[in-house]
Amino acid sequence: MTQDAPFDHKEYLRHLSAKPGVYRMLDRAGEVLYVGKARNLKKRVGNYFRASGLDTKTMALVSKIADIEVTITASETEALLLEQSLIKKWRPPYNIQLRDDKSYPYIMLTDRDNYPRLSFYRGSRKRKASFFGPYPSASAVRETLAILQKVFRLRQCEDSYFRNRSRPCLQYQIDRCTGPCVGLISEEQYAEDVRFTRLFLEGRSDALMRELEQRMEQKSQQLDFEQAARIRDQIIDLRKIQEQQSVAGQQGDADVLAASMGGGQACVHVIFIRGGRVIGSKNFFPRDRLADNASSLLSAFLARYYIQDGQAGNIPAELILSDDIPDAASLRQALAHCAGHKVRISSTVRSHRARWVDMARENAEQGLQGMINSRQQVHLRFQELQDVLGLEAMPQRIECFDISHTMGEGTMASCVVFDVNGALKSDYRRYNIRDVAGGDDYAAMEQALSRRYRQAASNDPADRVEARIPDIVLIDGGKGQLARAVEVLEDSQMQEVMLIGIAKGISRRAGQETLYVAEDGAYREIVIRTVSPALHLLQEVRDEAHRFAITGHRQRRAKARRVSPLEEIPGLGPKRRQALLRHFGGQQELLRANEAQMQKVPGISKKLAADVYAALHNE
Repeated sequence: MTQDAPFDHKEYLRHLSAKPGVYRMLDRAGEVLYVGKARNLKKRVGNYFRASGLDTKTMALVSKIADIEVTITASETEALLLEQSLIKKWRPPYNIQLRDDKSYPYIMLTDRDNYPRLSFYRGSRKRKASFFGPYPSASAVRETLAILQKVFRLRQCEDSYFRNRSRPCLQYQIDRCTGPCVGLISEEQYAEDVRFTRLFLEGRSDALMRELEQRMEQKSQQLDFEQAARIRDQIIDLRKIQEQQSVAGQQGDADVLAASMGGGQACVHVIFIRGGRVIGSKNFFPRDRLADNASSLLSAFLARYYIQDGQAGNIPAELILSDDIPDAASLRQALAHCAGHKVRISSTVRSHRARWVDMARENAEQGLQGMINSRQQVHLRFQELQDVLGLEAMPQRIECFDISHTMGEGTMASCVVFDVNGALKSDYRRYNIRDVAGGDDYAAMEQALSRRYRQAASNDPADRVEARIPDIVLIDGGKGQLARAVEVLEDSQMQEVMLIGIAKGISRRAGQETLYVAEDGAYREIVIRTVSPALHLLQEVRDEAHRFAITGHRQRRAKARRVSPLEEIPGLGPKRRQALLRHFGGQQELLRANEAQMQKVPGISKKLAADVYAALHNE
């Protein structure tokens, strides 16, 4: 983006993630104008650029935007906490509500009393008590206290009120307290409730959850569905406040780095942790042609960023990496020498530090995808493709076809479209293949192409305009699929269209594909350098067609079998499906859950959680 170029919000929103996170709007000088959080980044940021309905303040903000940076988080709650940290740090001019200097609110459990008190607290944590948090807002603490009051019934009243009671108050009458003020519960029984409360607030309440789940199933079997629904809602509420926060509440200083490579580009995302809290993050796009994997890229980046670029004064006590690096020992010594203190380099981490790594990795992948799909980058790829293929003019439209089925069942064909602005999803199409023998990919490809281009064969000029004839048709397959495609294009009077087949090599690895161009009744093999942007463009288009076909095929197969999408996920057997549904209280709440929440279910690994999330959201 040039200094004077306006912010292209349409292109930016085209590739923005729909996951929760925080967005930062910057002016031309790189100063932060506004910080906000979103459950769905794509929808929330898109609202700022709608044609009508904006107030004067928002219109003034939008007119100053030169760039938008985002940080993806695991949940909306984490986005809330990160939003507060960033607003307190930068104090953006268009943020008003959170620019105060209040500290984060906590839940406090007193330690000295015979009947400890559970209460809201904000301030220094030096007094003798147990503190749980922080929470994103005062209302979040009060909601949590209300739920805990229903479940554990600990007192929340002031000490002066508690000591002067002669009869139980209204909280006891509505079953929100056990009446310790007038001795209606023994110290031992109350201490048990305190212990359960402490276990829950520390995130160690698995036994409690299992008991509630068992009660919910019992009520369902007894056909007491109303009570079962109440227990289900109670489980859901408890799990919401139990959710671990990965952007606040820990200790120490660290930088978390993750690398992502693809399409001839690389992105390193750095998350800055200070005092145990995420205070910001940034994408870097290093140009390192020698790096062939994430480990070597991270190694080169550490040396360049922290040592050569004058960042020695900002080196924290720990660097947490997404991948092992081979020269960690020598880099550790060099960084310690520059920083003047010991520096630890870690790559195998657990708990909240593992969640930091996941967050960095996801943001690196998002940053890389945004870079690859940027309008300028796509334009350069199309220019390179023109040079490689020896075309007189730069191609303006590429259409790619792929076939997906399972042992011949539910055959689905996909057509994806790319132009000089990137993926043109409004022109994507899927075709249910009919009257073709199962597993006959050649016939399936022929049918998909015929249905796509039948208007092109019409004698009506209006039909040919409507057909949107591409410059290049890309076929995911070898000479067999290419031969059928040649016949269809000839029948459709589209001989001028360049036809390319992209077949996987022997090793089936990216960069080792075999490319064929159909011309003059023959199939000429062409070789493109593995680092060529032209090859990366063709690979990206092919991969998108493959993804679009598989997604459609899975939906069709599930509909034909009339089964839950969960039953279509490899590795997710009946016991794990039941555990997921029991944990979340039903499929509706499971749809709302993110991958981090799914991983908390016994038997659900990180990879399986990702597969479940992708299957439920058609990713």
